[in-house]
Order: sequence, then structure tokens, then C-alpha cells
Amino acid sequence: MSLLGPAEIRELAARLGVAPTKKLGQNFVHDPNTVRRIVTAAGLTPDDVVLEVGPGLGSLTLGLLPVAGHVHAVEIDPVLAGALPETVARHAGADAGRLTVHQADALRVDAAELADPAPTALVANLPYNVAVPVVLHLLAELPSLRHGLVMVQKEVADRLVAGPGSKVYGIPSVKLAWYATARGAGRVPPNVFWPVPNVDSGLVAFTCHERPRADVPRERVFAVVDAAFAQRRKTLRAALAGWAGGADRAAAALIAAGVDPGARGESLTVDQFAAIAASAPVGTPAAK
Repeated sequence: MSLLGPAEIRELAARLGVAPTKKLGQNFVHDPNTVRRIVTAAGLTPDDVVLEVGPGLGSLTLGLLPVAGHVHAVEIDPVLAGALPETVARHAGADAGRLTVHQADALRVDAAELADPAPTALVANLPYNVAVPVVLHLLAELPSLRHGLVMVQKEVADRLVAGPGSKVYGIPSVKLAWYATARGAGRVPPNVFWPVPNVDSGLVAFTCHERPRADVPRERVFAVVDAAFAQRRKTLRAALAGWAGGADRAAAALIAAGVDPGARGESLTVDQFAAIAASAPVGTPAAK
């Protein structure tokens, strides 16, 4: 197995006529040590089936194949998707047979497309511009996922792992917490990418867990979260008025859930948001 360095990345891109685009959020990793670090931090076993989003030229893919049972690579760019099997065949030897490439949009892919075998781990260098929606979409669509490690913009990483009371705790923090326990797994400097981004990246590791409440739909809980953070400075009684059909009904739901109506969204755990969603008075829009 040989990993791709800066020279190989540029030669491959030139041969394919590929120029990284901001529209697709393309920043290709060209540092083998960073690839090894990501793979190690992901904690993969031979039983894992990895889902990689945005494999690009194949840097991380080549690092994943020797340690995972199978790798599904989802690439939206048709040129890159078409070239990946050849790159892997050239560098990965016998491991190349454990790769399936899907030319698809990760925001639209579903469990049926990735069913054979079903992914157990998400490991990816995610495009900055769609990182949070991709993670949340995949966690919703793929119940087979057990854990993962994603590289995202450092600011986004901080938000994803933030806890209640943090200045950056918000919608991404709570929604990821619905599915998994997350932690920061390190910073990645800009100079390991081509082209070099103007921000640091961060690694986020997560382990999936049982949903906080089996008796309330995810969509209803997320509606509460969206409403609570839409106007961060407002009390929950005011912020949830539209959701509940009035401030008094919002207060009633909050009290029933054991939450102070004068509190603000940034102080609540995902379990408390779920309790509020479950306490919506019958007959209100929120109870539907």
C-alpha cells in the first residue's frame, strides 16, 4: 500500500484535468501522515464497513482500505468518481477489491444504495460547505452506523462537540447529540491540503447511542431545537411561542417537561429538548 503525497496528488489532478472548486468544497489532503492520523483516530476494525464521503483523488481511501472490511466511497464529481477505482487498483493491490464507488450526492444517498454491506463507520474529509447537513443526513438515513470520525472546519468542529452553556452550543450540537456522543479529536493545519484553505480544520469523533426518547419523533424534537435557537436571546417561553401555538402553551409544555420557561435554549441538553417535544399540549401545532 502506498499513500499519495503532494507530487502524486498534483500529477493525478493534472492528468485528470481536475482543478479543485470552492463550489464542491474541494480541498485534497496530500500529507500521508495526516491520513495515517485520521485512520488511527477512527479506531476501525476489520469488521467495520466504512462510508467515506468526498474521497476526491483517493488519499484517505488508500489509508482506509487496509484496516476496514469494506469501503463505500460516495463522490459527487463524476470525473473523480470515475478515476478512483483505477487509482486504488494502482496503489492498493489486493485491498482494491474491498472498494465500492458511488457517483452520488451524499445529501441524497440512502440506506438502500449502501446496503451491501451496510456501513458501520463514517470516516471522511467533508466538504466545508455541507459538512453538518451531510453528517446529520447520514445519521438519519443509516441506522447501521455505529461510530465515525470526520474532518471539518475547526469552527464547525467546535460547534458539533459543544455542550450546554458553551458560547458555540447550538443547533448542530444538539442534533448530533440526538444520535451520538461526540468529542474533539484534534486540530489539522491548513498546509496538509491542496489548495491550502484559509482556516484550520478539526477532527470530530462520535459514537452512536440509543435515541433519547423512543416516544417522540425526531422531527418533533428538531422542530423544538430549531425554534429555541432561532432567537437565541429570547427566553424559551417566547422563542417557542410559534411552535406551541402561543406563549402560554409554550410555558405549559416547558413546565410539564420540568424546564424553566425563563431559561434559554443554549442551557438545555438534548434530553430536555426531547422532554419538551413530548410535553406539547394536545391540540397545538407542536403536538401533531
